Amino acid sequence: MGTIAVHEFVSLDGVFEDPSWTFDYGFDPEMGETLAAVTQASTAILLGRTTFEMFAPAWSTRTVADDPGAPFFNDTPKYVVGAQEPSVQWAGSTRLGPYDAATIQRLKDDTDGTIYVSGSGTLVRALLRDGLVDVLHLFVYPVALGQGRRLWAEGGEPTRLALSQHQAYENGVVHLGLTPA
Repeated sequence: MGTIAVHEFVSLDGVFEDPSWTFDYGFDPEMGETLAAVTQASTAILLGRTTFEMFAPAWSTRTVADDPGAPFFNDTPKYVVGAQEPSVQWAGSTRLGPYDAATIQRLKDDTDGTIYVSGSGTLVRALLRDGLVDVLHLFVYPVALGQGRRLWAEGGEPTRLALSQHQAYENGVVHLGLTPA
């Protein structure tokens, strides 16, 4: 049985949408090492349709010479959740249809290893709500944006998590590895 490991870039106030604001902080090489450890353990990728449509054109033409993560994103089986058909194609992708917790549980049951999720805020919210996330990797940036979609929506049920690991990077970002409490 597989596990689901989510990776998100968030501000101090929980904003995850349009992470272009993260560019001001650069990308610390140690962050890359942390993310590489997550992806190296992964045998599948699960994305929401919107994130899939952003990732496909960005990654599908990259090679290892362009980015060491390219083989992972291009060669690993990808599963897409969304009511609409994605507007782009990407080799090795399977559309799962609209979000359904039972479908995701079957994917976990049928997968050996970790299922990697990045971005995909709407999907991640549903996975958290339904108790399907096994590890949540938050990379918290030292900025409060004051507006934007937050990982946890206003009025939702509390989500109890336990800290399993943490790192602080030179650029001020803190990695929190969290598991269900």
